[in-house]
Amino acid sequence: MGWLRHLLGDRVPADFDGTLDDGEHVVGSAAVEGGGYLLVTPLGLWIPGPRRVGWHLVGKAAWADGVLTLTESEEAGTAGKAVLLADRTPVRFKLPRPGKVPILLRQRVDGSVRGRHRKDLETGGAWFVERKVPGQDGTVLQVRPDPGTDVDVIKAIAEEAAEKVAKPHG
Repeated sequence: MGWLRHLLGDRVPADFDGTLDDGEHVVGSAAVEGGGYLLVTPLGLWIPGPRRVGWHLVGKAAWADGVLTLTESEEAGTAGKAVLLADRTPVRFKLPRPGKVPILLRQRVDGSVRGRHRKDLETGGAWFVERKVPGQDGTVLQVRPDPGTDVDVIKAIAEEAAEKVAKPHG
């Protein structure tokens, strides 16, 4: 990896105080107004703190007028082999010089999605998304219920869906 860093340069900012995993490398970075950095790696998006948000937990990301708005998801439970998600409060990062970070972010998030399906119910609904988890083999079925949706109903649907996803096709 030394020759690659020599060729491309070390993209880790000198004053970044996080600790990358062994073998983890930065493919893009941008300073955040007010301090800290956004760093894009194969395993996730490092945000000021610093801490890494895995690509499979980036619920939403929007780029407009020099500001990246990130909605991080957190695992709120399970339904069989499916993982139930809940969105955290969106966080905004002003990037005076974003470079390729917005493009890399979109590519990585989109690349983690293997399939998606919307299930509407009489009251509410949920997104069912099959995603690749960075650093792991296979995929996981994630379920994000809409606010106010009966979570027990979604859990039952998610458990059945996860079993179907886990069965080999053929």
